[in-house]
Amino acid sequence: MKSRLPNKKGLVLVTGGAGFIGSHLVDALILAGYRVKVLDNLAPPTHNGKLPPWFNNKAEFVKGDVLDKKILTRALSGVHYVFHLAAYMDYFLDFSNYFKTNTASTALLYEIIVGKKLPVKKIIIASSQSVYGEGKYECRKHGPLYVKHRSKIQMKKGDWEIHCPYDTSVLKPLPEKEDDLLNPQIPYGISKLAAEKVGLVLGKIYAIPTAIVRYSIVHGARQSFRNFYSGALRVFAIQALAGESPNIHEDGRQIRDFVNIKDVTSAHLKILGDTRTDFEVFNIGSGRVTTVLDLAKLVAKEAGVPFTPVISGAFRLNTPRHQIMDISKLKKLGWFPRFSLADNVKEYVSWVKQYPEARKYLAKTLMNLKEQKIVLK
Repeated sequence: MKSRLPNKKGLVLVTGGAGFIGSHLVDALILAGYRVKVLDNLAPPTHNGKLPPWFNNKAEFVKGDVLDKKILTRALSGVHYVFHLAAYMDYFLDFSNYFKTNTASTALLYEIIVGKKLPVKKIIIASSQSVYGEGKYECRKHGPLYVKHRSKIQMKKGDWEIHCPYDTSVLKPLPEKEDDLLNPQIPYGISKLAAEKVGLVLGKIYAIPTAIVRYSIVHGARQSFRNFYSGALRVFAIQALAGESPNIHEDGRQIRDFVNIKDVTSAHLKILGDTRTDFEVFNIGSGRVTTVLDLAKLVAKEAGVPFTPVISGAFRLNTPRHQIMDISKLKKLGWFPRFSLADNVKEYVSWVKQYPEARKYLAKTLMNLKEQKIVLK
């Protein structure tokens, strides 16, 4: 490994550092000997305007928005490394906010660093599996194919699978690789892809080492119980703890990659300290495939309730049928995931039990999803 910091640690800024992934990363950085500064606006729906009780008091906190140039400039003072995690995500109808928060903030970050000639040594930008869109599949007869998302007409018929456009056979999903064709189909994914390009292009022009990380579905304690627009584990856990049956979209056989937050934080530290990651993109996942139905079964088992799923045929447009993440690129640098899906479920169920008010937030979210026609049948 080529280490940038063999002896001396620096000051790290984590934008969005009071959130789920950010707060775990802050803990890991402090434990590793870095000094840490956090910029977060503590805004709903993730937060309630206050620092969460698990926020590490060894970190310096700056309250503010990543789009506020004055505040972002102050937060960057003295900083050697930046993890840009602050984001607007999930399924909301205020589309412009995705691009303001996710893309424009990334450009502003480089604008300040370049304009002020700040001695930032590396920036790591958080992206998402959503940049792949539906991804790549394989037909036995026609080989690898990039396919379109399923139509509303197809899904209303209960035809959930991806079919070959030439012979209509059911296609096999292929693991997503960093150099695949990218075709995001939701505003969040499009804004994240734009942020990736902004960071890599400006980073190269101005010689600011930059790395991109694309998360699969991250699990663990502290994942917001105020927002259920995405994340099946959160929904299933609250339903199970309330004695309710899990409500499963499509037929439950969708394939996903669920990764533990501890593995995500160890990947971040690996990328931070290794110069081989400069100007590169890395998938961060578990490398294992799981169906949504199997996830729901594990949640029921952990919660100690019977598994009686409700498969209603509900669906969301432009949601990939299957997503498998290839993590071989990061593994070649010596990083490996260590935690299982059972670990993920146990950790989250144990944590969210402390917050019975989560049921109220889930009910509100499900009603909004229905009213805004984000979830269909």
